[in-house]
Amino acid sequence: MQKLLISVVAIIALVAGVVIFNSLPKPQPQALVYDPPRELNPFILEGHTGAQLTNADLTGQWTFLFTGYTSCPDICPTTMADLRKALPQLASLAERPVRVWMISVDPKRDTIKKLADYNTYFGSEFMGVRADHQQLYPFVNGLGLMYSIPAADETDYLVNHSSAIVLVNPDGERHAIFKASHQPGELPTVDMDQMIRDFQLIIQQYD
Repeated sequence: MQKLLISVVAIIALVAGVVIFNSLPKPQPQALVYDPPRELNPFILEGHTGAQLTNADLTGQWTFLFTGYTSCPDICPTTMADLRKALPQLASLAERPVRVWMISVDPKRDTIKKLADYNTYFGSEFMGVRADHQQLYPFVNGLGLMYSIPAADETDYLVNHSSAIVLVNPDGERHAIFKASHQPGELPTVDMDQMIRDFQLIIQQYD
């Protein structure tokens, strides 16, 4: 009888523990996660390999996309270096490949060769992407990002652009956006440690 009572108490304690655990708030990503994920409008862009890129090239992998340009003096090379450092950890969390698209917002100066030289320096997982403004602007805007277009006669200029990073899931959908932190006296860049933690939570929820 005593053994039966102990067993019943143990079962009750186990059930109570499960109920309490399930009622506890689950960790949530700090990134803006789209629920449900949002489809991307059809696009045609150029990769730094010279190949044409379409929506199909974003499927079957996790892709981190951000706007930049090869003449950028600060945010772009910093973000690229940070992503290269974070990529092994990001890749270890996912069963699918993890890639980075650097979307050039300076098509006037960023040729295929320039993008190839720039991106291959950071690794084979990096793809430089370009298009004329007519195709580029709607694509960037559809990601929830922005950039400025310089006057046609300007030759030495800076391009203002978003410093956030967009995550596209293996279905080719916009899944999340990691916003940059803005600290006085510092470059507005994405916190890579937080992005890694968020990515792990996003993958768990996606799977």
